[in-house]
Amino acid sequence: MKERVVVAMSGGVDSSVTAALLKREGYEVIGVTMQIWPSKKEDEEAERFGGCCGLSAVEDAKRVAHRLGIPHYVLNFKEIFEKKVIASFCSEYKEGRTPNPCIRCNQYIKFGALLKKTKELDADYIATGHYARIEYSEKKKRYFLRKGIDSKKDQSYVLYVMTQEQLKHTLMPLGTLTKEKVRKIARELNLPVANKPESQEICFIPNTDYHGFLKTRIGTDSLKEGSIVDKKGKVLGRHKGIVFYTIGQRRGLGIAADRPLYVIAIDKDKNVLMVGGEKEILQDRLIAGSVNWIAFDKLKKPIRVKAKIRYRHREAEAKVTPFGGNRVEVRFKRPQRAITPGQAVVFYNKDLLIGGGTII
Repeated sequence: MKERVVVAMSGGVDSSVTAALLKREGYEVIGVTMQIWPSKKEDEEAERFGGCCGLSAVEDAKRVAHRLGIPHYVLNFKEIFEKKVIASFCSEYKEGRTPNPCIRCNQYIKFGALLKKTKELDADYIATGHYARIEYSEKKKRYFLRKGIDSKKDQSYVLYVMTQEQLKHTLMPLGTLTKEKVRKIARELNLPVANKPESQEICFIPNTDYHGFLKTRIGTDSLKEGSIVDKKGKVLGRHKGIVFYTIGQRRGLGIAADRPLYVIAIDKDKNVLMVGGEKEILQDRLIAGSVNWIAFDKLKKPIRVKAKIRYRHREAEAKVTPFGGNRVEVRFKRPQRAITPGQAVVFYNKDLLIGGGTII
């Protein structure tokens, strides 16, 4: 019997080549596109959403599935996506934090709800087009997650939330390939998405209008104007609502000063933004919570790692220490710029992803 695999097909080149490679390897491949459009007026408005959410993405996935000769289904995950990703995104901004919705989507939608549906379809695996590598150690009886070999495309950062059970039932065949090789394969197979450009923005925000989206989703209390102050409490200006700002932000402050000023803290309770100079945006310590470990079950003593505080941020040497509960303290060898609550901090040992958590 062939092993059955459900491929999460977003209509892009990566997931399309994933399906093609697995079929070539002899798997019984089923293509699935998740319908997660937050708008109720789907026919009129869904096309405004980019990434894996638009109607054209579904059509592209269908065309690829037809080209490969595999079945393709569209599954409705709108309700859970609204609850676990969009509502969380909005509530985090209301609290003065800056969330990463892609991590929530991986945790609750792709490797949560879709993996559950995969098992209902009697499939052995779910497969995605992520650039990362899953390995199993017979010696340690454990699954490990490593960076994709294409350093420019590595997506392990947004996968730190995966559990052993999820890793066991997941395939990521692009982890050993470069993006250039993936496009070459797509062209060789004459896939209709071979030259389709990548989507860089959050998929559920129409026209990348963050402010407009938050205005329609968040109560007026979080949109109230408030004071912008320096570290001594001196009022320097007014902000338009804390949801529109993030740590490290310089643009849009509307403050005349003799030096560049950046947001260095957001006080949700007082509705205040604190700003400071370049030195004040540097910090050498953070606390992270909701920590998930992949390389082991629990951190029992301090370890040295390379830590990454944002997806595009360069890794930095750090010491990670248990901090009570499911939290850790991270101390950096050199201060880091704009450590931002709500973002993820992820720990590495060379190309091995050790674990990660949410910056508190």
